[in-house]
Amino acid sequence: MNEQLLIMLAFMEGSGLLAPFLFIAFHIVRQFLFVPVILVCMIGGMLFGSFFGMIYSMIGLLLLSALFYFSIGKMPGTHAKLMNVKYKWFGRYNKMTIGQIAVLRLIPFFHYHLLNICLLERKPDFHGFMKGAFITNVPLVFFYTVFGEFITHFSPGMAVMIISALALLFYLLREKIVTVTWKEFFAKESAQS
Repeated sequence: MNEQLLIMLAFMEGSGLLAPFLFIAFHIVRQFLFVPVILVCMIGGMLFGSFFGMIYSMIGLLLLSALFYFSIGKMPGTHAKLMNVKYKWFGRYNKMTIGQIAVLRLIPFFHYHLLNICLLERKPDFHGFMKGAFITNVPLVFFYTVFGEFITHFSPGMAVMIISALALLFYLLREKIVTVTWKEFFAKESAQS
């Protein structure tokens, strides 16, 4: 996988004026190649510098989010699988806040589209979803594009401290109220009996 990524990186680097367009397209295609978002943001910082790397990564991630928004409704099986994972990890009645989603986007092992489904649950209309996608992607793009070089040099202890701080921030940003309808509450009670 590393060899293929290096070949693609060299190809983008040598493509001149097409490089930004290829990089943005790579953000959309990377999910099929199982390349993490974080790695692509770091590559953007190396290829284009911090400022343009952030802009191109943000454009790519927003296009990816828009593609997700329009395609997830046409894939009920994938939607159901993502919802089941969401229920297992976060609970059936817990809706994550925008701040929690932004924090979880910073943690490398969280699935990008699982967080998109949580965002879709919070903001079901397109305008709200895209605004939420922008807000939640800003810390991800900024942190991994600007500080990408330094992150690779962190010790394991420093990485554990950062992930612990993000977990604490995730907890502090949670929604304190959970709403369960009468129908859902009594359906759950009768199913347990």
